[in-house]
Amino acid sequence: MNSLAQPILLEYLALGAALFAIGLVGFLARRNLILIFLSTELMFQGIIINLIAFSCYYQNTAGQSFVIFVLSIAAAEAALALGLVVLLFRRRRTLNVDAWSDLRG
Repeated sequence: MNSLAQPILLEYLALGAALFAIGLVGFLARRNLILIFLSTELMFQGIIINLIAFSCYYQNTAGQSFVIFVLSIAAAEAALALGLVVLLFRRRRTLNVDAWSDLRG
């Protein structure tokens, strides 16, 4: 743990927290499926920045290895979400979440 790296760590953690917060607000406030999907990706990127910052700070490669795993999961999630968005758009010709409220149990 280097004392010179501490201000840099705090800056990266603040950036990651800001990205996550922007993504969370976008996820909760938007009604468009594409924007909701992009907001979840923004939250993933905030988490990834924090993982890499901690990994570099503690000189441990486990965080960086976990980032590769999270990125592969995010890529698979992106492919599935894009397929779902295309399917939903073909059914109702809209990407508004409110149009799908009848699917609730």
